[in-house]
Amino acid sequence: MAKTRDAALEALNEELNSLTYSISHDLRGPLRAIGGFSDAIVEDYSDRLDDEGRQYLSLIQTNVRRMGRLIDDVLLLSRLSRKELDPVEIGMEELARSVFAEAVAEEPGREVRLDLDPLPMQWGDCPLLREAWSRLLTNAVKFTRPRQVAVVHVGCRAGEKENVYFVEDNGVGFDPRYAHRLFELFQRLHSDDEFEGSGAGLAIVHRIISRHGGRVWAEGEPDKGATFYFALKPATSAK
Repeated sequence: MAKTRDAALEALNEELNSLTYSISHDLRGPLRAIGGFSDAIVEDYSDRLDDEGRQYLSLIQTNVRRMGRLIDDVLLLSRLSRKELDPVEIGMEELARSVFAEAVAEEPGREVRLDLDPLPMQWGDCPLLREAWSRLLTNAVKFTRPRQVAVVHVGCRAGEKENVYFVEDNGVGFDPRYAHRLFELFQRLHSDDEFEGSGAGLAIVHRIISRHGGRVWAEGEPDKGATFYFALKPATSAK
């Protein structure tokens, strides 16, 4: 009975993932058309528009880009559910340092300091864990924008049963009453006027870590920074 129920649930999840992929993929065509026509209007008719008209077009282009990022993230979530893991031993310290350099390069002119503790080797799918680090560190860089000197602290509490990695920042933080919503799809605690985003980044982190048999959680206070954690089995016990 249990095997039948598990098989039915797996089939339903696969069907939902396929539906999500199809819907997201089919949205790309109309979105490209909207973006293309708005770009053409700006290029060919900008001199005939008043300030309000140009502002409307700018809003259209901004939302086209946002929708494009959202579709990319939804498609990634769908692929994560189907991808076979290819576990190898990963140097997490080198991986975190490399990903942080990429995140900072996207925001030139800022002073963002990385405090990186020694990190243990980890057994897992390297491209997926790189994606998880990327989402967490990009968020840390983004949400520290109001700080003159941004500080991102990356570390790990290594244990026999699990390694608890964390990304701590001195950014804007969040209301801890809503911490449970952070890893849900399309749940955002900050508006687009404050910080851009698709609302899928932390859901992607959750999916990646869950695929590895781990767990994720977060702590924070408004205007006092935030810390995001993910726990994975140590390399020696995960093989």
